[in-house]
Amino acid sequence: MSAGYQKLIQGPVWLLKQILVVAFALLVLDVLWGVASRYVLGHQSRWTEELALFLLIWVSMLGAAVVYEEKAHLGVDYFVGKLDVYAQRWASLMVDLIVMVFSLLVLVYGGWVLVVETLKAGQVSTALGIPMGYVYMAVPISGVFFVLFGLGHMGATLAAKAGEVDQKG
Repeated sequence: MSAGYQKLIQGPVWLLKQILVVAFALLVLDVLWGVASRYVLGHQSRWTEELALFLLIWVSMLGAAVVYEEKAHLGVDYFVGKLDVYAQRWASLMVDLIVMVFSLLVLVYGGWVLVVETLKAGQVSTALGIPMGYVYMAVPISGVFFVLFGLGHMGATLAAKAGEVDQKG
């Protein structure tokens, strides 16, 4: 990928990874406390299951964006690998375009509508009392990162010399 893009994206990716480390550590501690309170104390804390679910949503959504940026996501590229280099390049562009369109329409726009409507409705979680719109905010935020990273992937593919395909970030 281009050096300019790498410099631009380095900070946000680093920040995302740090947020993921903290969120995952909290998730592990929360689940451990839930198990310990249930089997050692005889009564599970009410909030542990709900917090674990909310953390899992955020870790999944933001983690998927980081994995997409690093091109470490699962993909079925067996057939694409059988194509000539120009067709592979075209396929790479099409995949990134599809991901970006999906991210814009479903994650960013649809996620934002979900957040706004949920906040307007005043929906709060049962045990923690957190407005559910904040929980759902993971969807549009991750969508913005998917679009940003997709633009970078497409730029790298277009900037690659003829006959090259950027397989790994």
